[in-house]
Amino acid sequence: MNTFENLPLDEQFVVGVDYGTLSGRAVVVRVSDGAELGSGVFEYPHAVVTEKLPGTGQRLPADWALQVPNDYRDVLRNAVPAAVADAGINPANVVGIATDFTACTMVPTTADGTPLNELERFADRPHAFVKLWRHHAAQPQADRINQLAEERSESWLPRYGGLISSEWEFAKGLQLLEEDPEVYGAMDHWVEAADWIVWQLCGSYVRNACTAGYKGIYQDGKYPSEDFLAALNPDFKDFVSSKLEHTIGRLGDAAGYLTEEAAAWTGLPAGIAVAVGNVDAHVSAPAANAVEPGQLVAIMGTSTCHVMNGDVLREVPGMCGVVDGGIVDGLWGYEAGQSGVGDIFGWFTKNGVPPEYHQAAKDQGLGIHEYLTGLAEKQAIGEHGLIALDWHSGNRSVLVDHELSGVVVGQTLATKPEDTYRALLEATAFGTRTIVDAFRDSGVPVKEFIVAGGLLKNKFLMQVYADITGLQLSTIGSEQGPALGSAIHAAVAAGKYKDIREAAAAMAAAPGAVYTPIPENVAAYEVLFQEYKALHDYFGRGTNNVMHRLKAIQRAAIQGSGQQGSGQQGSATQSGTLEGATA
Repeated sequence: MNTFENLPLDEQFVVGVDYGTLSGRAVVVRVSDGAELGSGVFEYPHAVVTEKLPGTGQRLPADWALQVPNDYRDVLRNAVPAAVADAGINPANVVGIATDFTACTMVPTTADGTPLNELERFADRPHAFVKLWRHHAAQPQADRINQLAEERSESWLPRYGGLISSEWEFAKGLQLLEEDPEVYGAMDHWVEAADWIVWQLCGSYVRNACTAGYKGIYQDGKYPSEDFLAALNPDFKDFVSSKLEHTIGRLGDAAGYLTEEAAAWTGLPAGIAVAVGNVDAHVSAPAANAVEPGQLVAIMGTSTCHVMNGDVLREVPGMCGVVDGGIVDGLWGYEAGQSGVGDIFGWFTKNGVPPEYHQAAKDQGLGIHEYLTGLAEKQAIGEHGLIALDWHSGNRSVLVDHELSGVVVGQTLATKPEDTYRALLEATAFGTRTIVDAFRDSGVPVKEFIVAGGLLKNKFLMQVYADITGLQLSTIGSEQGPALGSAIHAAVAAGKYKDIREAAAAMAAAPGAVYTPIPENVAAYEVLFQEYKALHDYFGRGTNNVMHRLKAIQRAAIQGSGQQGSGQQGSATQSGTLEGATA
């Protein structure tokens, strides 16, 4: 193994790799001060598979979202060497590598880590592919998990705000069992993609403490009981012991060391430290030096994940989870989120904006998001006469219900695209305000609001968030927050710092822009927020379950027509974000 003991810290480097929804990004970082010296990006060739299975053309049902695991390996083969070349460093001076992933993204594998879709006999089976975080077809299984857990007063349920998401490990695993028992039976490991890519790098399967706690219902040293699982489905009884359970590694520890094969992929030295896997949102907190209680970090891209440390354990309704040491050791890590943000804006520009707007943007040398933002920001607050609900991809927090869908109220024949666009921007900010209020009302106050991810480039959007939350908003001074956060973990795994706090103090990005709430805007938005809350509770808390009924009607219609897929989903290349957004 390489020791690098004779090199000063300013001549040692680490690599952080951030796996997003549409691409993987690598960044080369100097160990001594966190300077980002070079980066590389690789877009997944198969993007997000929502309509047709690669290689077969088989149509997928509604609410499916799959990926191809070899796309993740290709990030190592392409983005990492590109970042090293861009940095102009000697790759022999790289001392560690770390990765982060969107979660909960699941890979069914054999005992040696081979994804089942790479076996010839399962190449045409949708359940053998990666289930991306925004695969929401396991909602019926999630509903049963929640109902049973509530009936039995399971002790772990309050740690997740009272509801388990269809995006998480158990719901997706139960769907796999019930819809394709042959694939389920052939699966030796149900692996978070965050851990699978580390396995590819170092040859060792280590389950990271972050996803185990937040997505795998691992609390106080145990998973849900066999008795609970058997009550869901007798064949699910040994799901934990036979498919899921594995050695858990602490965040910032080394999972192993770079293999010769992975060294050939990346161009990095074999034997360097490979950090335990992590989640894109959670690694971003150290990148912003937000490692103390009350510092809420929102990683805003296609979706938004909100993470914050707390020094007390509280039950916060609709949270994605609270985990001991889930972000840094010694503190309770809280997570919340919104399933659609940049995805919603991208969907609207592709489906709700007429050609003349796209042409006008092109004529001015602007992207369509930039053009619409320019029109929208000229309006007075409330001028468009609209309120929207940001549930086009369901609601992650605080309702935890992916059967919910988007709404725009107030449209008339005079409504213009920029009106709806601004209403959608505001709706996502109202969703974040709802999460902030839930923290506060549960005794976990938010003291600071920090934004990372691609959407921070939209200055108007950032001011809207500051005005609607009433919080001073600062942005991380890095365009690669998750990748930088991973690099910080790599430095700790390589033994260059004693812990994440020490590494963050030395390597975190300097603050970027700061947005202060404008009092008159805060007051104007408060009026609109009350309307948002009324709609939020009317459609989301059982007064009118029309969205659930429409989903049921849709499924029945699809089944009755003999189609396997709805044709309603965006194509594999249609998951758009604001230009420059983190995918």
